[in-house]
Amino acid sequence: MDLSCVRVISALRSGSSNRPQSQRRKVLPSLPDVLPSKPGPSKREFVALVALMISVVAMSIDTMLPALGQLGRDLGVEHANDTQLVITVLFLGLAAAQLVFGPVSDNIGRRKAIFLGLALFIVGSALAVVATSFTVMLVARFLQGVGAAGPRIVAVAMVRDRFGGRAMAQVMSLIMTVFILVPALAPAIGQGLLLVAHWRFIFVLLLVQAVVIWVWFGLRQPETLAPASRLPFSLRRVARAMGETVRTRVSIGYTIASGLVFGAFLGYLNSAQQIFQDQYDVGSAFPFYFGVLALAVGGATVLNSRLVMRFGMQRLARAGVTSAAALSVGFVGLSFAHAGNPPLWMLMAYLGVDFFCIGILFGNFNAMAMEPLGHIAGTAAAVISSLATLISLTLGALIGRAFDGTVMPLAYGFAGLLVTSAGVMLWTESGATQRPNHGEETPAPESVRS
Repeated sequence: MDLSCVRVISALRSGSSNRPQSQRRKVLPSLPDVLPSKPGPSKREFVALVALMISVVAMSIDTMLPALGQLGRDLGVEHANDTQLVITVLFLGLAAAQLVFGPVSDNIGRRKAIFLGLALFIVGSALAVVATSFTVMLVARFLQGVGAAGPRIVAVAMVRDRFGGRAMAQVMSLIMTVFILVPALAPAIGQGLLLVAHWRFIFVLLLVQAVVIWVWFGLRQPETLAPASRLPFSLRRVARAMGETVRTRVSIGYTIASGLVFGAFLGYLNSAQQIFQDQYDVGSAFPFYFGVLALAVGGATVLNSRLVMRFGMQRLARAGVTSAAALSVGFVGLSFAHAGNPPLWMLMAYLGVDFFCIGILFGNFNAMAMEPLGHIAGTAAAVISSLATLISLTLGALIGRAFDGTVMPLAYGFAGLLVTSAGVMLWTESGATQRPNHGEETPAPESVRS
């Protein structure tokens, strides 16, 4: 389940909402809803292609979850919790590479950057198919993460190249609608393959997906970034964006809050297979339980897009983090009362409501983090996503590796991180010197510098 993608898209859509209207006109001089000079496939085909590209990460994670136990046994993993590194290492490669692919695509064009990412992903997938040791598998997963950053980050930039204004918002919404279905279906796909084939065929499937994207993209999607709009490759620009993000209280505050929330979620993602299949012995029904919870996040994302214009991002985020923190503290007590083994229905009820709150938080936290950084929107979006992912990687790994056959590590992790996230949000708001209208709809920046 790739919620970090929601962060990138939401941040890019929010743009520069705290800038005066006069500045926005300078950035967007008479930008039409659709840029007619950029030829390409129909809108429907374009949405399907981009959704397939950004779903690479979610497919790489969620299809593998039912196979983690078998993979660990076949590759000689001594401690069951170590198999979680198959998830963690992919996120590590993703976090590092997305800082590079944006500036690279600004320099060499979108097509070459996406082909580069797909090539690395294909190499990683092929290596995973033939891996005979856990170390080689982790190297393969890191390559997959680095490669997957290309189509995921650059595809969003392509949307901004081709569309503007309301058309961009409509296309982004359609893409997210398709994308939300992936986490709900991917574990079932992985489980289905396990019923008829070896777990290595999951990596064959991922390789085939990348090849299909390569061919489809290569044949149907022309370059969207005009040569005149290209920029020299500059890591200094990324460093400046990172420095400005860290120095801006609103930006770093909401980035940390987002990282804490995603850390809790990543802790769940790391230990979900062990909790459901080992602790609760649901067997091949694991994809059903995982998919239901994924839909809770997806439903919240869709609903948030409707509620945010009425209530504003800050109010929704405050309600979401407060509710999630209170629920998590209460669940610690319930879990303790059941010796770390609450009934499955109780676990599902808690996680379903909590994940709904988390789905509300992700887009809003990251859009608010972006508000002071509208002048560097694309690069800042990648920086914020990378920083939040790096924070969450460490915390999520600690939660996952603490799994002891009960839900107590997960319960403690969720409660601690969500309460801390609420505190960070309070600290962020208390130091804000201005209160922008978080519910205001604003145009996107002129070009994506992701």
